[in-house]
Amino acid sequence: MAGKGDTMRRTYPAALAAAALLLALAGCAPGGPDRTDPSDPAAGTTPPPGGPGTPEPTEPTEPAEPTEPTVILTPEPGPTPATPPVEVGAAVEDAVADLAARLGVDASTVTVVRDVAVTWRDGSLGCPVPGMAYTQALTPGRLVVLEVDGRTAEYHSGGRRGLFWCERPEPPAQTDADR
Repeated sequence: MAGKGDTMRRTYPAALAAAALLLALAGCAPGGPDRTDPSDPAAGTTPPPGGPGTPEPTEPTEPAEPTEPTVILTPEPGPTPATPPVEVGAAVEDAVADLAARLGVDASTVTVVRDVAVTWRDGSLGCPVPGMAYTQALTPGRLVVLEVDGRTAEYHSGGRRGLFWCERPEPPAQTDADR
């Protein structure tokens, strides 16, 4: 028959191994002492001076240049003063060419009315197709509104998808102006 000492010898190493495993797993868990959760509103805040983890002061950096300029052209009713042409990015130029081809007009007659960063309500990017299923998550993207002869057309993008023509557009959840 096993005595009290035998039981202790068998359970002690198992308990010690379990405790070591729990400590190792706790150290790997997100939000641990050396981790920063990017969704945490307090993430990136500087702890009190002299506290542990106080970052070294750094030189201010220049903001990164955007890869494509954001162009917002919203003409006011009535005469407008002559302004030099605005440079637009390649993606917008492709959208202008696509709309001109769809309508059979010269690309010079297409006006960029709006080009803004938006947040779409889901993976349909504001252009749902009946019968299709989409990711149900807010999706960052872009909205470009073009105009020809008083008619507007919308081009949407988001996720990994570039600008595409949207026949039946829905409004975004949020635009840059709302943020």
